[in-house]
Amino acid sequence: MNIISLNQLKWLSTGLILFGILLTNLNYYPLNIFSHGLGAIGWSVAGYITKDKALLTNFGLQLPLFAIGYYNYFLIA
Repeated sequence: MNIISLNQLKWLSTGLILFGILLTNLNYYPLNIFSHGLGAIGWSVAGYITKDKALLTNFGLQLPLFAIGYYNYFLIA
C-alpha cells in the first residue's frame, strides 16, 4: 500500500521548491533551506524510482549544498 503516489510526490516536491524559492526572495532564512531541501529530497526520490539520471543529477547534487546550509545553521551559527 502506497502512502503517496509518485505523481503526488512530484507535485508536493515542486510546491516545496517553489515555496523555498519564494522564501529565499523574501529573505526568510533558514525556513527557505528547509522547504527547498525537502523538495530536492522528494525529487531525488522520484528520480531514483523512475531511474531518471537527469533528475538525480540535478536534485541529488543539490542535497550536499543544503547539508552545508544545515551545518552552518545548526553548528556554526
